[in-house]
Amino acid sequence: MSDRLFATDVLFFQRLLKSEGFYKGALDGIWGPLSEAASASFDAGYDALKSELGTFDRRTELHIASLSMRAQREARQFMHRALSRGVNVKIISATRTYEEQNRLFRQGRFGNAGNIVTKARGGRSNHNFGIAWDIGIFRDDGSYSTDASDYTAVAEYATGPLVWGGDWVSFPDPPHYQLATIQPKIAWVRSRFENGEAYVV
Repeated sequence: MSDRLFATDVLFFQRLLKSEGFYKGALDGIWGPLSEAASASFDAGYDALKSELGTFDRRTELHIASLSMRAQREARQFMHRALSRGVNVKIISATRTYEEQNRLFRQGRFGNAGNIVTKARGGRSNHNFGIAWDIGIFRDDGSYSTDASDYTAVAEYATGPLVWGGDWVSFPDPPHYQLATIQPKIAWVRSRFENGEAYVV
Protein backbone atom coordinates (compact mmCIF):
# COMPACT_ATOMS: atom_id res chain seq x y z
CA MET A 1 0.00 0.00 0.00
CA SER A 2 2.67 2.51 1.02
CA ASP A 3 4.41 2.41 -2.37
CA ARG A 4 1.16 3.62 -3.97
CA LEU A 5 0.85 6.49 -1.49
CA PHE A 6 4.21 7.90 -2.56
CA ALA A 7 4.42 6.51 -6.10
CA THR A 8 5.22 9.89 -7.65
CA ASP A 9 8.14 10.61 -5.31
CA VAL A 10 10.34 7.58 -4.67
CA LEU A 11 13.12 9.64 -3.07
CA PHE A 12 10.67 11.09 -0.54
CA PHE A 13 9.50 7.60 0.38
CA GLN A 14 13.07 6.30 0.63
CA ARG A 15 13.90 9.09 3.06
CA LEU A 16 10.90 8.24 5.23
CA LEU A 17 11.70 4.52 5.15
CA LYS A 18 15.37 5.09 5.96
CA SER A 19 14.63 7.41 8.88
CA GLU A 20 12.36 4.63 10.18
CA GLY A 21 15.11 2.02 9.84
CA PHE A 22 13.37 0.02 7.09
CA TYR A 23 15.50 1.04 4.11
CA LYS A 24 19.23 0.32 3.96
CA GLY A 25 20.04 1.45 0.43
CA ALA A 26 21.15 4.69 -1.21
CA LEU A 27 18.82 7.67 -1.29
CA ASP A 28 18.78 7.72 -5.08
CA GLY A 29 15.10 7.91 -6.03
CA ILE A 30 15.32 4.57 -7.85
CA TRP A 31 12.79 1.89 -6.94
CA GLY A 32 14.61 -1.43 -6.64
CA PRO A 33 14.61 -4.58 -4.51
CA LEU A 34 15.75 -2.75 -1.37
CA SER A 35 12.97 -0.19 -1.70
CA GLU A 36 10.45 -2.95 -2.36
CA ALA A 37 11.56 -4.91 0.73
CA ALA A 38 11.51 -1.77 2.89
CA SER A 39 8.02 -0.90 1.68
CA ALA A 40 6.81 -4.42 2.50
CA SER A 41 8.24 -4.15 6.01
CA PHE A 42 6.61 -0.75 6.47
CA ASP A 43 3.26 -2.18 5.38
CA ALA A 44 3.70 -5.12 7.75
CA GLY A 45 4.19 -2.65 10.60
CA TYR A 46 1.00 -0.86 9.57
CA ASP A 47 -0.91 -4.16 9.53
CA ALA A 48 0.47 -5.11 12.95
CA LEU A 49 -0.70 -1.83 14.46
CA LYS A 50 -4.14 -2.31 12.91
CA SER A 51 -4.37 -5.75 14.53
CA GLU A 52 -3.17 -4.41 17.87
CA LEU A 53 -5.12 -1.16 18.07
CA GLY A 54 -8.06 -1.59 15.69
CA THR A 55 -9.12 0.16 12.52
CA PHE A 56 -11.11 3.26 11.63
CA ASP A 57 -12.95 4.72 8.64
CA ARG A 58 -11.36 4.40 5.20
CA ARG A 59 -10.30 8.05 4.98
CA THR A 60 -8.60 7.93 8.37
CA GLU A 61 -6.85 4.65 7.52
CA LEU A 62 -5.49 6.07 4.27
CA HIS A 63 -3.90 8.97 6.11
CA ILE A 64 -2.60 6.86 9.00
CA ALA A 65 -0.87 4.61 6.46
CA SER A 66 1.24 7.58 5.32
CA LEU A 67 2.65 8.30 8.79
CA SER A 68 5.78 7.01 10.49
CA MET A 69 5.29 3.97 12.70
CA ARG A 70 5.50 6.01 15.91
CA ALA A 71 3.01 8.53 14.56
CA GLN A 72 0.69 5.74 13.43
CA ARG A 73 0.57 4.36 16.96
CA GLU A 74 -0.06 7.78 18.52
CA ALA A 75 -2.71 8.64 15.93
CA ARG A 76 -4.60 5.40 16.58
CA GLN A 77 -4.47 5.90 20.32
CA PHE A 78 -5.72 9.48 19.93
CA MET A 79 -8.58 8.29 17.72
CA HIS A 80 -9.60 5.66 20.26
CA ARG A 81 -9.67 8.18 23.11
CA ALA A 82 -11.78 10.66 21.13
CA LEU A 83 -14.21 8.11 19.66
CA SER A 84 -14.71 6.40 23.02
CA ARG A 85 -16.05 9.70 24.35
CA GLY A 86 -18.56 10.07 21.54
CA VAL A 87 -16.65 12.52 19.34
CA ASN A 88 -17.13 11.82 15.62
CA VAL A 89 -13.55 12.48 14.55
CA LYS A 90 -11.61 11.52 11.43
CA ILE A 91 -8.07 12.13 10.27
CA ILE A 92 -8.42 14.22 7.11
CA SER A 93 -4.79 15.00 6.29
CA ALA A 94 -1.41 13.53 7.16
CA THR A 95 1.89 13.14 5.32
CA ARG A 96 2.50 15.30 2.26
CA THR A 97 5.41 15.17 -0.14
CA TYR A 98 7.23 18.43 -0.80
CA GLU A 99 5.41 18.70 -4.13
CA GLU A 100 2.02 18.23 -2.45
CA GLN A 101 2.92 20.83 0.16
CA ASN A 102 3.92 23.34 -2.52
CA ARG A 103 0.60 22.80 -4.32
CA LEU A 104 -1.23 23.49 -1.07
CA PHE A 105 0.93 26.58 -0.45
CA ARG A 106 -0.02 27.98 -3.87
CA GLN A 107 -3.72 27.73 -3.02
CA GLY A 108 -5.11 31.23 -2.56
CA ARG A 109 -1.81 32.75 -3.74
CA PHE A 110 -0.37 33.84 -7.09
CA GLY A 111 -3.85 34.16 -8.59
CA ASN A 112 -4.90 30.62 -7.64
CA ALA A 113 -8.40 29.89 -6.36
CA GLY A 114 -9.24 28.89 -2.78
CA ASN A 115 -8.37 30.09 0.68
CA ILE A 116 -4.85 30.25 2.11
CA VAL A 117 -4.58 27.21 4.36
CA THR A 118 -0.86 26.95 5.09
CA LYS A 119 2.10 29.24 5.68
CA ALA A 120 4.61 26.51 4.82
CA ARG A 121 6.26 25.66 1.52
CA GLY A 122 7.53 22.16 0.78
CA GLY A 123 10.08 20.99 3.35
CA ARG A 124 8.89 23.54 5.90
CA SER A 125 5.91 21.70 7.38
CA ASN A 126 5.98 18.78 9.80
CA HIS A 127 3.42 17.18 7.49
CA ASN A 128 6.39 16.62 5.18
CA PHE A 129 8.14 14.28 7.61
CA GLY A 130 5.51 11.65 8.42
CA ILE A 131 4.84 12.93 11.93
CA ALA A 132 1.81 15.25 11.65
CA TRP A 133 -1.89 14.92 10.97
CA ASP A 134 -5.03 17.05 10.96
CA ILE A 135 -8.40 15.95 12.27
CA GLY A 136 -11.94 16.82 11.28
CA ILE A 137 -14.84 16.73 13.71
CA PHE A 138 -18.23 15.94 12.21
CA ARG A 139 -21.68 16.67 13.59
CA ASP A 140 -24.58 14.22 13.73
CA ASP A 141 -25.89 15.50 10.40
CA GLY A 142 -22.53 14.75 8.76
CA SER A 143 -21.49 18.38 8.44
CA TYR A 144 -17.90 19.38 9.16
CA SER A 145 -17.29 21.54 12.22
CA THR A 146 -15.18 24.67 11.85
CA ASP A 147 -15.82 25.69 15.46
CA ALA A 148 -12.46 26.01 17.22
CA SER A 149 -14.08 25.13 20.55
CA ASP A 150 -14.94 21.64 19.23
CA TYR A 151 -11.25 21.07 18.51
CA THR A 152 -10.13 22.54 21.81
CA ALA A 153 -12.44 20.10 23.60
CA VAL A 154 -10.62 17.06 22.20
CA ALA A 155 -7.10 18.42 22.71
CA GLU A 156 -7.01 16.74 26.12
CA TYR A 157 -6.91 13.38 24.31
CA ALA A 158 -3.43 14.24 23.03
CA THR A 159 -1.01 12.74 25.53
CA GLY A 160 2.64 11.71 25.74
CA PRO A 161 4.82 12.92 22.86
CA LEU A 162 2.06 14.74 20.97
CA VAL A 163 2.15 18.46 20.24
CA TRP A 164 -1.20 20.21 19.69
CA GLY A 165 -1.33 22.98 17.08
CA GLY A 166 -3.88 24.90 19.13
CA ASP A 167 -1.11 25.82 21.57
CA TRP A 168 0.87 27.67 18.91
CA VAL A 169 0.97 31.43 19.43
CA SER A 170 1.77 32.84 15.98
CA PHE A 171 -0.49 30.54 13.94
CA PRO A 172 -2.88 28.49 16.13
CA ASP A 173 -4.01 25.34 14.31
CA PRO A 174 -6.52 23.47 16.54
CA PRO A 175 -7.08 20.49 14.17
CA HIS A 176 -3.33 19.79 14.01
CA TYR A 177 -1.30 17.19 15.95
CA GLN A 178 2.29 16.07 15.57
CA LEU A 179 5.03 14.13 17.29
CA ALA A 180 7.59 16.11 19.23
CA THR A 181 10.99 16.18 17.53
CA ILE A 182 14.43 15.95 19.09
CA GLN A 183 15.08 19.55 18.01
CA PRO A 184 12.14 21.90 17.35
CA LYS A 185 13.73 23.82 14.46
CA ILE A 186 12.18 22.75 11.17
CA ALA A 187 15.46 23.15 9.25
CA TRP A 188 17.10 20.59 11.56
CA VAL A 189 14.20 18.15 11.13
CA ARG A 190 14.30 18.61 7.35
CA SER A 191 18.04 17.93 7.23
CA ARG A 192 17.66 14.75 9.29
CA PHE A 193 14.74 13.57 7.15
CA GLU A 194 16.58 14.22 3.89
CA ASN A 195 19.55 12.24 5.17
CA GLY A 196 17.35 9.37 6.35
CA GLU A 197 18.17 9.95 10.02
CA ALA A 198 15.91 9.79 13.08
CA TYR A 199 14.35 13.05 14.27
CA VAL A 200 11.50 12.25 16.70
CA VAL A 201 11.74 12.05 20.49
